Amino acid sequence: MSATDGPQPQFVQNVTAVSGFAYGAIGADIHVFGDGSPVYLLQNWQPAVPADPAWLRELPSRMLNSRFEVVPFTGRETELSELRAWRDGGPRLAARWIHAPGGQGKTRLAARFADETRDGGWQVVTAVHGPGSVQPPPGSQDLTLDGHGGVLLVVDYADRWPLTHLTWLFSNALLHQDPPARILLLARTADAWPAVRASLANHRATASSRALDAPPDGPAMYRAARDAFAVRYGFPAGSVPGSAPPYELTLALHMAALVVVDAQVHGRRAPTDLAGLTVYLLDREHLHWATLHARGDAGATPPAAMNKVVFAAALAGAADRPHGVEVVRALRLGTPVDRVLDDHAHCYPPEPDGGDTVLEPLYPDRLAEDFLALTLPGHQADYPAMEWAEEVIDALLGRHASRGITFLAAAAQRWPHVGPDHLYPILAAAPGLALAAGSAALSALAALEDVPIRLLAAVEERFPVGRHVELDAGMAAVTRRLVTELLALDDSPVARAVGCQHLSTRLLNAGLDAEALEVARRGVTAARELDDDVPVLAAALGRLGDCLAHNGRPAEALRATEEAAALAQPLAEAERARHEPLYAGILAGLAVRLAEAGRHQDALEVGERAATAWRQLSAADPAHEPRLADALHAHGRQLSHQGLQAESVVVSREALSLRLSLAEQDAAGHEPGLAASLLTLSAQLAREGRRAEALACSQQAVESMRALARADPTAHDAGLAHALQALGADLAEAGQLMEGIDTTAESIAVWRRLARDNPAAHSAELSKSLSNLALLRLFADPPTQALPAAAEAVQLMQLRHAEAPELHRADLGRCLSILAVCLNTAGLRQERHGVAAGAVRQYEAAWKADPVRYAFDLARVLDQMGRYLADDERWADALGALEGGLALAEAYIHVDPTTYAPLISGLRTALDDCRRRIRQPWWRRRGQRPRG
Repeated sequence: MSATDGPQPQFVQNVTAVSGFAYGAIGADIHVFGDGSPVYLLQNWQPAVPADPAWLRELPSRMLNSRFEVVPFTGRETELSELRAWRDGGPRLAARWIHAPGGQGKTRLAARFADETRDGGWQVVTAVHGPGSVQPPPGSQDLTLDGHGGVLLVVDYADRWPLTHLTWLFSNALLHQDPPARILLLARTADAWPAVRASLANHRATASSRALDAPPDGPAMYRAARDAFAVRYGFPAGSVPGSAPPYELTLALHMAALVVVDAQVHGRRAPTDLAGLTVYLLDREHLHWATLHARGDAGATPPAAMNKVVFAAALAGAADRPHGVEVVRALRLGTPVDRVLDDHAHCYPPEPDGGDTVLEPLYPDRLAEDFLALTLPGHQADYPAMEWAEEVIDALLGRHASRGITFLAAAAQRWPHVGPDHLYPILAAAPGLALAAGSAALSALAALEDVPIRLLAAVEERFPVGRHVELDAGMAAVTRRLVTELLALDDSPVARAVGCQHLSTRLLNAGLDAEALEVARRGVTAARELDDDVPVLAAALGRLGDCLAHNGRPAEALRATEEAAALAQPLAEAERARHEPLYAGILAGLAVRLAEAGRHQDALEVGERAATAWRQLSAADPAHEPRLADALHAHGRQLSHQGLQAESVVVSREALSLRLSLAEQDAAGHEPGLAASLLTLSAQLAREGRRAEALACSQQAVESMRALARADPTAHDAGLAHALQALGADLAEAGQLMEGIDTTAESIAVWRRLARDNPAAHSAELSKSLSNLALLRLFADPPTQALPAAAEAVQLMQLRHAEAPELHRADLGRCLSILAVCLNTAGLRQERHGVAAGAVRQYEAAWKADPVRYAFDLARVLDQMGRYLADDERWADALGALEGGLALAEAYIHVDPTTYAPLISGLRTALDDCRRRIRQPWWRRRGQRPRG
C-alpha cells in the first residue's frame, strides 16, 4: 500500500494473482491461513442492482433471492427502529446478534438497514467466511473510514463460522479506529451466541441479541410480495387475486405469493401447502433446464445431468473452478466438465464480483435444503426422488462434511425421511464424519428428535478421552442427549451414577460448570444407593469435588474429595492393578483441594504421593502420561508455595516437557495443560530473578490461551485471564510498564464478566487482578489512578473473606497492604494506618496457620506499618513493628536467603533511624530549638 500525492482515493494498492488467490484491503487487516487462503473476506456493501424481469421469470426462485430485492421492504419498522437506535447510541464498539429460522427475513432487514446506514454517511462492509466462500477477483477493497461517520460490519451466517474465525474478525483494525463501529451478526439460532458474546467482551464491546419473530402483519407482507411479483410478470399491482395463507415465515409468504402469480400466468392451480409450494418451484427449475437443453442455449448438459449437478452444488456449496472440476468429475456425468460448469453458471450465476466461482447453490438456503430432501428417496411428496442421490452424498460428503451435514440435519427437521433413511445410516457407517463436521454439527445432530441412541453412541465412541478445544461443546451436547436417552431406558442406580459421572466430565470440559455440578450431585446420590460398589461412589465423589471447586466452593470440594480418597485407599491397597489409577487420580485432586484450602504442607505430601503413583503407572502404560503430567504440574506448584524453589523448577520442567510431547501428538487435547505449565514455570523463573525467561513463558502461555479461548470462551476464558494476569506482572518487571498495565486491565475485563456470572468462583481472582493493576499504576502518571482499583479489590476480597476466612486471610492481607500504599501515595496518611494494621492482622493469622509460607509477607507488612508510624513520629509504636518484622525475617532467612536479605537490610536501616530518633530530645526529633 503506497500513498499518492494526487486526489482521492488516498491510497493505491495493486494486487495481482500470479497463482492462487489475491486479495487486498485498504484500511483493514487481512487474516489468512498458513496456505495463504483468507480466513474471511471484507467487501464494501453493494446495494441491490435491479435484475432483468425476463431473466428473473426464467427461474421464479431467483425472485426469492434477497440480493435482487424484488419484493420491497415491508413491515419490520419496530426492528428497524431498534437497529437505528443501536447504531446511533451507546459506546464506540457494539455488536448485535439477530437470529431466526431460515426464511424469516433476517437478510432483508439487514440489507435495508445497511442501505440506510450507507446513505447516512457510514462505511458499510460485509464479511464473508473465507473457506468455501465466493472469492472476488484479484483486487483490493478501499475500507478507509476517512470522512465516514462510522463503520457497520454485516456478518451473515454467523452461526456457521468457527468461533476462532469470528474472533479474528473482531480483532480487525477496521473495528478499532476512532469512529463508532457496529457489528451486525445474522444467524438461525442463538446457540452460538454465548460463546461469541464472551469473545466480544474481550474487545470491550457491548453485545445484545434479538430474536426476529414472525412478521407482525403477514397479510400486508403477502400483498406486497404478490404485487411485486405481478409487476415482474407484466401485470399491474393488485391485479392478481388471492388471500394471504396463515404462514408465520416470511419466506413462506413470499413463496405463496410467487407461486400464485406464476400459476396464474401459466394457467396452473397453485398449491396450498408448504410442501406443494416447494415442489412447484422445483418443477420450474426442471422445466428451465429442459427448455435450455432443447433450444441449445446451454444445451450440452442434459436435464438429468443438471439435476445431479444442482444437487451436488447444494450439498457442497460454491467453489473455485479447480475445486468445482473435482466435484463434477466425481459425478461421472459423461459430459465435458468445463461445459457442465459453464452451463450450471448460466442457470445459477455467481455473486457479483465473484470471479471465476462455480457451482453456486440454490437460494434461498431453505429451498436448497428442501431440494436435497426431495431428491433423496423416501418421501411421499409428488416429486421424483433420485437413486443416484445417495451416491453423490457418498462421493462428496467427506470433503464437505461441515456444510453437507449441517444442511442435511436442517432438512431432517422438516422431512422425516432424511434422518432415518439417509443421514443416520451415513453416520452409522462413518461416525468420524460427525466429528469432522465440527462442534456445531455435533450439536445439531444431538438436537434431532429421532436420532438413534446407537448412532449417538457410535459417534461418542470416537470422541477423544480427554478434552478437545474445537469439539468440547459439541461433545457435551451429544453426551447430554445420549445419557438422557440411556437413563430413560435404564434408570438403575449404577446407570445413573456412571452416566452422570461421564456427562459431568464433558460438561466441565465445555465450561458448563453449573450444569456439571448439578449432574455430579445426581451421580453421587445414585452411587450412594449402591451398597457394594465402592469404586463407583469414590469416582463419583472425586468428580463432585472437581465440580464444586470449579463453582467456587472449595470447602465442600475438599470434603467430597477427602471422602473419595478414604474410600479408594483400601481398594488400591487390596487390589493395586485394578484400583491404583482411581486412587492416584483422587490423590491428585485431593492435593489441589488441600492447597485451595490453605493446607499447603498436607497438599505437598499428598501431591508427592500422587506423582509417585502416576509415575509408576505411566512407566507400565504410556497412556497414563497425561495424568502424570497433571500430577507433576500440581506438585511443582506446591513445592514453590513451600519455598522449595529449586525442587519446584525441576518438577515443573518435567511436567512441561511431558506436555510439550503430548501437545505435539494432540494439540487440541493438551494445549490447556501446556499453557498452565508455562504459567507455573514463568512464576518460578520470576522468583529466581530470571525475568527474560519468565516473560517468554508467560507470553507463550497467553498466546496458547488466546487460541483456546477463541475456540471455546466458556471453557477457557478463566485460563486466559490467569495468563494475562501473569503476563501483566512479567511485562512490568521487564520494564514495559504501560504494556503491563494494558495486559492486566484486559485480564480484569475477562474476570469481571466471569465474576458477574459466577462470583463465588471468580471474584477472588478479579480482586487479585485489581490489586495488581493498582500496584502497577503506582508507577504510572498520575499514581492517584491506582486508588480506585485498590479499594475495589479490598471490597471484593472482604466478601470472600467473610464467607471463608481461613482461605482468604493472606489474599485480603495483600489487598489491604496495596491499598495502604495507594492511600499513602494519595496523601491520605490517617486512612493508611488502619488499612496497614488490617493487613498485619490478616497476615498474622495466615502465618500462624502456615509459618513458612507467610513469614516473609508478615515481616514485609510489619515493615510497612513501622515506616508509616515513623512518618507520623510515633517512634515507640514504629519501633515495635520494625523489631517484630526484623525478628521474624531473621528467623526464616534460611527458607530463601535471596528474598529475605533485602527486606532484612531495609528493616535494620529503619530500626537504626527509629532508635536514634527515640534517643534524641523531643525538640530535636521534631527539628526545633528550645526557646530562651
